[in-house]
Amino acid sequence: MLSDAVARRPVGSTVHCRRGQHTTEAVAARTAEVDVKRLDGEDSGIVEVLMCRHKARNALGNVFLSQMRGVISTLSRDTVSRVVIFRSLVPGVFCAGADLKERAVMNNALSDDFVHRLRSLMTEIASLPMPTIAAVDGAALGGGLELALACDLRTAAYSAQMGLIETTRGLLPGAGGSQRLPRLLGISLAKELIFTGRRVGGQAALELGLVNRATEQNQTGDAAYREALGLAREILPQAPIAIRMAKEAMDRGVEVDITMGMAIERLCYSRVIPTRDRQEGMAAFLEKRKPNYIGE
Repeated sequence: MLSDAVARRPVGSTVHCRRGQHTTEAVAARTAEVDVKRLDGEDSGIVEVLMCRHKARNALGNVFLSQMRGVISTLSRDTVSRVVIFRSLVPGVFCAGADLKERAVMNNALSDDFVHRLRSLMTEIASLPMPTIAAVDGAALGGGLELALACDLRTAAYSAQMGLIETTRGLLPGAGGSQRLPRLLGISLAKELIFTGRRVGGQAALELGLVNRATEQNQTGDAAYREALGLAREILPQAPIAIRMAKEAMDRGVEVDITMGMAIERLCYSRVIPTRDRQEGMAAFLEKRKPNYIGE
C-alpha cells in the first residue's frame, strides 16, 4: 500500500523528485521513493515507474518496497496502459540492491519475511499484463538486477554495471534471480555468473543476451531510458489486447511442454478473435492503411 503522501497523488501525476535532486515538496513528503508518470500526446499509453530514493541509491528498503507494491498493484488492474518503463531518477544507478543497513538489524525471521516479500514483488512485476521494460542507466546489482530480470525487456547503457553479486556476501539470489537468469541465459552461463558474482557492463550484457539493446551513455545520463522509450514507441501502435495475450501465451507456455503450450496458445488466440481490434486490423490490411487500435 502506498504511503499517504504518495497515495494522495493520482497515478498519472508528474513526479516531484527530479533527476539528481529533491524539490521542496519531495523533501517535505519524504515518501517519494517510487512514483508513476503517464506520458501523453503521441506517447499516450506509455507509463513510467520512477525510482527516486536518492540517498540510498534506490536500495530495496521497506518504504521503497511498500511504495513499489502499491504502484504495481494499481498497474495490474490498469486496462489503459500499453507499455511500462521502469527507470531511475538517481544518476549512475538503476537499483543498488538490498538495503543492507535495514537488513543488518533484522533477525533471521524478519530477514526471511522481507526477502519473501521482495520475491513476491518481483513475481508481481513479472505478472503485469502489459509489456515492461527496464532502462538500466547505471548499477543494477543483486536485487536491482532481479528487478530488471522481472521485466520483459531490458535496455542498458554501456557504462551500466549488472550482476547477481549475492554470493560475494554469503547469500544467493533470493528474489527470483536464481530462476529467471537461467531461463534467460541458459543454466551453464547463469551458474558461472552467479557462482562468481561477476559484474558485466552494458555491451557485455548485450552480447550475453542479458539485455535487448545497449548504447553509449549520453551527457544527461539517460541513454538506456531513451532506448527504452524508443522500444516502447515501437510496441505502442500494435493491438494492445493481442500484445497482452501474446505475453500471456509466451510466459505460460515456456514453463510447460510443447503440447500444453499449444493449448495455451489456442486459449489466448480465442480471446483475441472476438475483439474489435482484430476486425480493425483486417480492415486496415484490406484498405491499405494503418490500423487504429483502441484496445477493445
